[in-house]
Amino acid sequence: MADSGTATPPAPTSRTPLARAEHFVWLTARVLEQRRFAHHFLDGDADAVETALAAYRNADDGYGHALEPDLRGPVSQPLHTGHALRVLDSIGRCGGQRVDRVCRWLTAVSTPQGALPAILPAQRGYPAAPFIPVVDDPPGELLATGPVVGMLHRNEVWHAWLFRATDFCWQAVDSLEKSHPYEIEAAVAFLDSAPDRPRAEAAADRLGRMVREHGLAVLDPGRQDACPVAPGYAPGEHHFPYDYARTPDSLARAWFTDEEMSRSLDFLAAEQREDGGWPIRWRPWAPGTALECRPIVTIEALRTLRSYGRSVG
Repeated sequence: MADSGTATPPAPTSRTPLARAEHFVWLTARVLEQRRFAHHFLDGDADAVETALAAYRNADDGYGHALEPDLRGPVSQPLHTGHALRVLDSIGRCGGQRVDRVCRWLTAVSTPQGALPAILPAQRGYPAAPFIPVVDDPPGELLATGPVVGMLHRNEVWHAWLFRATDFCWQAVDSLEKSHPYEIEAAVAFLDSAPDRPRAEAAADRLGRMVREHGLAVLDPGRQDACPVAPGYAPGEHHFPYDYARTPDSLARAWFTDEEMSRSLDFLAAEQREDGGWPIRWRPWAPGTALECRPIVTIEALRTLRSYGRSVG
């Protein structure tokens, strides 16, 4: 009988990290991540990425439909929309009328201070990760606002919402006395592109001291058990220098010695699994979401390694 077309694709003959990751992406990823991988590593067209991303856009100019896999359902959410902006930023398309319309949606859903909640009440009734609670009157959070504001500044987007949102981010960053890794990462995403560079550098220096003093980064991957996991995180949900300094020009790069950074990148490279993909470190709560997240993590791992000059093949 003829093959039905459901056989597993053959494994790549090349065993380079990139070839193994490519096999994993074609085997498991959504169309969007397939297009992103092709763009970043196979000279694929950015237009194809935009076309795939457009499937997640709603009529209100926000994004939904599980673009951020841990939030299911069709409704627009700040975390989905931030994810969309990251994709557009990564292909050099974060600007123009499309982003202006997104900014209007951000204005409509933000708090009076210009801050974005992590999740809006419209999510109620649709599946969502248990670690992202749905409440009736959600507060604005640096976690959701900082990366969006940073991306818009990096792309020289100017919109009235940005003035209030930038003020909120500064207030939130300046008031941080205790924090957790994801919030620090959001602060870095803001500071790396904040227009006031001297202020950003001073704030980043203070946050770097906090990260080291409170053990928020694993400095020796061989001794992870000695590093505490933040409250509410999954067992083993550690963060490493490369999580904060995704590229060498990040302000967070100065927080770590060359040896610490090199060790963390060695660890990241070694984390590639036999199937070619990288693992997720946060708590998996549904089989489909874990499957959808791994190609995203894989693409970002390869981009981080390549940004530091590591050969991926």
